[in-house]
Amino acid sequence: MDMLQVSVWRGSAGGEYRSYQVPRQESQSVLDVVTYIQRSIDPTLSYRFACRVGMCGACAMTVNGVARWTCRTHVAKVARGDALQIAPLVNFPVVKDLVTDMREFFDKWARARGQFVSGATRKDAFARVAADSPARVAANAGIECIGCGVCYASCDAVSWNPDYLGPAALNRAWTLVNDVRDVAGRERLAAVAGDAGCHACHTHLSCSERCPKAIAPTASIAGLKRAVAIAALKGEL
Repeated sequence: MDMLQVSVWRGSAGGEYRSYQVPRQESQSVLDVVTYIQRSIDPTLSYRFACRVGMCGACAMTVNGVARWTCRTHVAKVARGDALQIAPLVNFPVVKDLVTDMREFFDKWARARGQFVSGATRKDAFARVAADSPARVAANAGIECIGCGVCYASCDAVSWNPDYLGPAALNRAWTLVNDVRDVAGRERLAAVAGDAGCHACHTHLSCSERCPKAIAPTASIAGLKRAVAIAALKGEL
C-alpha cells in the first residue's frame, strides 16, 4: 500500500512539526488525512471541522504553504510526491495544533461596521430592490463569503500590519455600502477609511486568487477606496 509522509504542526505558536505515515487512498481529501491521524494514530491531535462538504469553512488549514479548505482539497492535487505539510492558518494566533483563534478576525468585521442597519420598522412594507440594479449587482458579487479566513491567512498586508481590517471584513463592508436598505453607509465608510482600512490594501490579489467561493475581495476593496474618496470630496467624512 502506498503511504503518505505527512508533516503536521503540533503544539501552539512555539510548537513543531511531527511526522506521520498515512495510507494513500483514491479520492482522498486532506481532511481525510487529518481525520485518519486523529482517529487511528494520535487522538490528541486538535483540529476543527463541521460540514465536510465545503459549506462552513471550519476546516481551513495551511496545506503545503497555501491556505485551503481541507475538505474540498484532494491529496492528489496538492501532494508533492507522497509528501504533505499541514499547518494552522497563518495570521491567526494558534490555540493548539491546527486550531486557531479567530476572535480578532471577527472583531474586525465589527470594526468595519459589518452589521446591517435598517431604517425601516416592522410596520413598513418589504423593500423592493431590483435584482439588476448596479448596487445590487455589486453587492451580490461579495455576499457568499462564509468567514472561513482563507483570504485573511493569504493576505500579506495583514502580516505586515496586524491592525489592518483584512479582506473579509472589507468585502462585507462593501456589500453593505451597496445595500440600499442600509442606513449606516457614512459611518461605515468612516470606519474603513483609516490607516488600517481599505487604503492599507496593496492589491496583491492573493485573497481573490485563493478564495474558495471565487469572491474577489480585491475588487470590493477597490470599490471602497472609490467610495471613500467620493465621500471625502463631498465633505461627508
